[in-house]
This record gives sequence, C-alpha cells and structure tokens, in this order.
Amino acid sequence: MSEIRFDGRVAVVTGAGGGLGKTYALELARRGAQVVVNDLGGAADGSGGAAAPADQVVKEIEEAGGTAVANYDSVATPEGGEAIIQTAVENFGKVDVVINNAGILRDKTFAKLSPEELEIVLDVHLKGGFYVSQPAFRIMKENGYGRFVFTTSAAGMLGNFGQTNYAAAKMGLVGLNNVLSLEGAKYDIKSNVIAPIAATRLTKELGIPDVLDPECVTGLVTFLSSENCDVTHEIYSVGGGKIARMFIGLTPGWVKGAGAKPTAEEVEANLPAIRNEEGYIVPASIADEMKLLAPLMKGEA
Repeated sequence: MSEIRFDGRVAVVTGAGGGLGKTYALELARRGAQVVVNDLGGAADGSGGAAAPADQVVKEIEEAGGTAVANYDSVATPEGGEAIIQTAVENFGKVDVVINNAGILRDKTFAKLSPEELEIVLDVHLKGGFYVSQPAFRIMKENGYGRFVFTTSAAGMLGNFGQTNYAAAKMGLVGLNNVLSLEGAKYDIKSNVIAPIAATRLTKELGIPDVLDPECVTGLVTFLSSENCDVTHEIYSVGGGKIARMFIGLTPGWVKGAGAKPTAEEVEANLPAIRNEEGYIVPASIADEMKLLAPLMKGEA
C-alpha cells in the first residue's frame, strides 16, 4: 500500500487553530501539502478573536519541516471567505483542497432561540461553507482538479435537543455538498461530507468522552482530501476508530396509479407500504428519484 501524499498540493483548512482542524492541517502538511491554517481565534460561541491559535499551528508545521501560512479572516462573510482563498493563491499560487471545519455553538431550545442566535450559527457553518468554497471552486474548475470536505453532524442528520440552529446549518451543508459534487464532477472535483464524533472544545458540554480523540477522524479526512479519493457526493460518520457511510434512502413506496390523487384516508391506510424500507435505493440525484416515476408518467403503472 503506497503512502498517500500531497506534494505540490495546496490545502485550506478552516478552524484549524485547534481540535479537529488542527489535526487535519498537521497531517496534510506532514504528507507534503502547503497549508493555509485559517482560524479567527475566537471563543466557542464565536465571540472575540486572536492570532495565536493559527500562528501556533503554523509554527508546529514549520518546525516539523512543513510549509504553512496563517490566516485570521472570518468565514462568515463573503469578504472573509474570499480573503482566505486569496491567501492560498498569493502564497502558493492555487488551491486544491478545502476542508470546511470552522464552527461555533449557540445552543438553545427551539422555543427560546432568538433570531440573532439562529443567524450567527448559520453565518459561520452554512454561509461560511459557501463563502470559502465558491472562490475555491472557481479556481479548481480552471485547474481541472479539486477536493472538498464539509463537516455535518449527527445533530443535523438526525436532530439533537437544544441545537435547532446548529442542526439546520449542518444539514444545509449536506445540500450544499450534494450540488457542488454534481457541478464539479466533470472537472475532477470531488466533494464529500463527514459527521465526526470527537472530543473538542465545542463538544465539551455535550458529554462526549475524551476517548473520542480528534485524530480518530484525521485519516478519513486525509483520504477524502487526496488524489486517491474517487468517491463524491457521500456522507461518512466517523469517530472512536469506526467509519461508516450515512445516506438518504428512498423506499419503493405505494403506487395508486398514474396521475392518481390519493386521499388522506388512502394515505393512512397505505402508510405501512409507504414506510416499508425493504427494497430501498440510495438516490444520487433528483434524476434517480424521477426514474422511479417514469412508469407512472408513461402510464405504465
């Protein structure tokens, strides 16, 4: 098994001043990548800012013989996202890999969540993923190569008490990834999502045990960021030594007939068939869903 290398590749890692992001930056640099270490240096709730976290990671990379540069811009604005990618271009001439890792928490139950607490979390997670990835995507299209890794959460995929804003933002990133992977396919741009389970400063209050070391996630992210990665449009649960694919499935469902208009009572009566998971598919696009409707549209069912 040959070693996965990143020689000649330029990687941007957001939120890389600590936790998961730091492990990604260190590992990619160790494997030859030139790395932009982005971190605003703020608190877990997004307040404040400091250069020290990003600077320390850059120092560690350079002391180990690697190449890196720090960036302190916020992912939460179009200008910040553009500046982060510009840092890569100005220092290393291009960008090949973007790992969207930056995040904050403002947990509150749904009934008590304020518009401000909703907006700031959407700004950092969902809009941040967009603002950083769009300028990078344009460069990758020109170069005919790119790798994206987005960070979702089981809170987004499955829900979690008190995390309305976080869950909505994290599920939004899955949708962003899905479109990006489809639009980037012909340019050898691969895009995937991870749902990490790890002990970091953001998860401290959630009771995540320390045995879930962030480095248990690093290998998957490294692979998904590499030339060796030939999968796209996928989601992976990862943590504590285990990696598993997560996906959205579509059941065969119940068919009343072509153009039929089921009544509420018929829906109730046929709910077991509608919900039956046997024979489900994993659709890769809207087209896959439409294929199942083709017989109905042709009057064959």
